[in-house]
Amino acid sequence: MSTYVYGITAAGHPSLPEGMGGVGDPARPVRVLTQGPLAALVSEAPEGLRPKRKDLLAHQQVLAEAGGGGCVLPMRFGSVAPDDDAVTGVLAERADHYEERLRTLDGKVEYNIKASHVEEAVLHRVMSENPELRALAEANRQAGGGSYESRLQLGEMVVAAVQAREAEDAVELRQALEAEAAAVSVGPDSTGWLANVSFLVDRDSAENFLAAVERLRKSHPHLDIRINGPLPPYSFVEPGASEPAGTTAGGAEA
Repeated sequence: MSTYVYGITAAGHPSLPEGMGGVGDPARPVRVLTQGPLAALVSEAPEGLRPKRKDLLAHQQVLAEAGGGGCVLPMRFGSVAPDDDAVTGVLAERADHYEERLRTLDGKVEYNIKASHVEEAVLHRVMSENPELRALAEANRQAGGGSYESRLQLGEMVVAAVQAREAEDAVELRQALEAEAAAVSVGPDSTGWLANVSFLVDRDSAENFLAAVERLRKSHPHLDIRINGPLPPYSFVEPGASEPAGTTAGGAEA
């Protein structure tokens, strides 16, 4: 039977509440595998597991319960090993790395920030910032809309200006928030978002980070800024470019 892995923690971490269930229907009992100074929170892996809401919530609940008693390195939903021995083997092989990550991430949470443009607001902004755009738009207006070529030129210029503004806003967003974070992880590009960035934040000073987000919203009203968190630090199980690397070897998943 394959082994489903929820997270990795220290062997001395307080045990989970007795009888806690994890993924699957019926829910598979969560148990602890220990290997030296480390432990993995696991259960049997159901066959044909899919990211259904019930199982996603079960995965998150295990991490939330365990995280209340100390630092846990969260594995992403669907992390499955061939068996228990494979899990303890990875714990032994990567012990230095996981111990370093547990020390680094202790007391920290993740906030994911996604941002996109508010269409009318960003158009107003790029027009106000670009005299050439305003002049061409006014010339077209006075010419009753302008020729096909001039309208095409204006459209191309507007698209280029908005794309440039997207790049600038992504940089400004990161710069505005990274001062309140211990580390930053840039997520994959996604259609519809000009920024998808995760920030590692000290739990005890999270209010400073959230206040920085609100200041950014006020100073950039042309941005739609969405925040998700606090989350387990999924994006920081491996050290990223914005933080020093510990001892690593291989991927993040057990």
